[in-house]
Amino acid sequence: MAFGIKRDELVAWKKAVANGEIVFLTHYWLDDRFPGCNTVTKAGCADIDKLVEWGKQYGLKREWIDMRDHYPHFDLFGQHERSILEHEGLIDQLERFAPIKKRKA
Repeated sequence: MAFGIKRDELVAWKKAVANGEIVFLTHYWLDDRFPGCNTVTKAGCADIDKLVEWGKQYGLKREWIDMRDHYPHFDLFGQHERSILEHEGLIDQLERFAPIKKRKA
């Protein structure tokens, strides 16, 4: 289940993917197969060869590309998600979903 993003964010991501850009979309995500992971980042690009070449620097394999709905993408989560977003200068995408810490009174 995905939640926590606005429709215009999703539309912009889909448009950029379709235009052959490497683009990222992070959202809340719950999946019992991945305990402790509450976000996923979709790194997408309609140009499969370009996406594969980009993914090689992070050890991502072509067979891991999710081809669903005409928007090819890698699903990034956990520590791998964090390190890739840090390297790409996009850690703010992940940090916006960080739990808000309670302030001491």
